[in-house]
Amino acid sequence: MKVVAKPIEVVAWFNDKGGIRPLKFRVMDEEEPQVVKVDRMVHTHLEKFAGNPMHVFDCQSTVEGQTRIYQLKYEVATGRWILFKI
Repeated sequence: MKVVAKPIEVVAWFNDKGGIRPLKFRVMDEEEPQVVKVDRMVHTHLEKFAGNPMHVFDCQSTVEGQTRIYQLKYEVATGRWILFKI
């Protein structure tokens, strides 16, 4: 996987216990925005980056007929989502 670290827009589901599940996200490409539906969450964990807690989601989707594995990060303090690796 290659690190891209792009800010993205995400539709996510939050439960009453604080759990997060990303459903789909939009990447702003040079030509046009691309919407990707999250087919499967492979792994999730919490990490600290420079003292800032982040939820990390390893996900899998089918994009243009190919299965892709990528990593999304949710920054708790700011509420920002990042497409970190693809």
